[in-house]
Amino acid sequence: MSTAAPGPRRPTIAGRLARQLLLISAFWAVLAGVSVWLVVQEEVDELLDETLQASSQVLGQLLRQGSAMPAEIADSDDLSTHFAWQLVSPRGELLHRSPLAPVKAWKLPPGFSDWVDDGSDGDDWRVHVRSIPTPAGQCWLMVAQTSAERKEVRSRVGLASALSALLVGGLCMLWMTSRARAELAPLAELAGAVAHYDPLDTRQLLPEQHRRELAEIRGAVLDLGQRLAQRVANERAFSAHAAHALRTPLAGMDAQLAMALREAPPEARGRLQRTREAADRLRRVVTALLTLFRTGMSLHWQRIDLIELVSLLPLPDGLALDLPEDQDGIDADPDLLAAALLNLIDNAFRHGASRITLALTAQPDGGRLIELRDNGDGVADWQRVDLNDALERQQYEGRMGLGLMMADLVARAHGGDLRLPPMAAGFCVAMRLGPAPD
Repeated sequence: MSTAAPGPRRPTIAGRLARQLLLISAFWAVLAGVSVWLVVQEEVDELLDETLQASSQVLGQLLRQGSAMPAEIADSDDLSTHFAWQLVSPRGELLHRSPLAPVKAWKLPPGFSDWVDDGSDGDDWRVHVRSIPTPAGQCWLMVAQTSAERKEVRSRVGLASALSALLVGGLCMLWMTSRARAELAPLAELAGAVAHYDPLDTRQLLPEQHRRELAEIRGAVLDLGQRLAQRVANERAFSAHAAHALRTPLAGMDAQLAMALREAPPEARGRLQRTREAADRLRRVVTALLTLFRTGMSLHWQRIDLIELVSLLPLPDGLALDLPEDQDGIDADPDLLAAALLNLIDNAFRHGASRITLALTAQPDGGRLIELRDNGDGVADWQRVDLNDALERQQYEGRMGLGLMMADLVARAHGGDLRLPPMAAGFCVAMRLGPAPD
């Protein structure tokens, strides 16, 4: 069955939620990463300062025990590559130092201080100064660490913490996206069920929903379906009663016109014959409408001989019909197909056609294509394009007559559609019927 041309893509709830979760997770991850970075920087600084202070305490305890040590410790004897220390006399003279410490004595107040080497190295140092008693008197012990080393430590710890926060944010985003899709899955299932829901079929019901929001949607759809079914039933009943009410007077009119035609003088017979033909067309339209509303598009599939079916139709006088010589039959509802063909043939005759050629072609999906080509007046190409557009969108009102509308409804009820192929002369109607159900 053909469908209307797809419109612009509309955003889905799942897509919008996924994008919102992505933005929120990215923002949270960046914010958490920056916050962790700043906190870690401060905490690492405090930890390193406490380490310097602890190192000075341990080293001061060793020096207070009066252990003899050279003025400079050999590189092989220094176990630390991250800290440097100096022991300065009360007069400011360098007594001892580690290999990493500058050869120039630090002259700094007690506590923590920052010191910049003015020598060739130009290193920045973070220094902790404390006083200790030694055999040489009250000396100053200074334990330091380069600023570069501290920055490296801060960067490694901060980067690891920030990456961890980003990783947690990414995992949270994936988990929340997965949960959102899982929660929206019943909505997609309900949408699929509604797409195949026929309110006119009383045996068909929408599946029960366990979520309150979806249960309310299901209830609203069922309520709407009941109202639509009731309205359609009322319209069918009215149309059927109207058709029945019209058939009797039309039959009486035809009988009276036939009698009048035999008794009328020759000069009046032409008008009476045209009047009888108009009444006969009206009778055929009423019959088709009665058939359409009686079935309610509930198909009764049968194997039909198309030539035999067309031969039973009340064709207008003066219209020649060319039928296919060989045909394998067609699966369709005979009453609906007869009503559609009758209206199409009547349309062609009213638009100047004197000959109609009917062709039947098998389709790859197992359906059939019925084409009616006539030698009538035809329509302009722009009109044919407009009619095809109206048929595709099922916008019948104001754009076509009853014949094309009824034939399209019958074709769609059979799983097909109606199209108007281009013709160099005359008019062509192609009615595609889908394959019969198993």
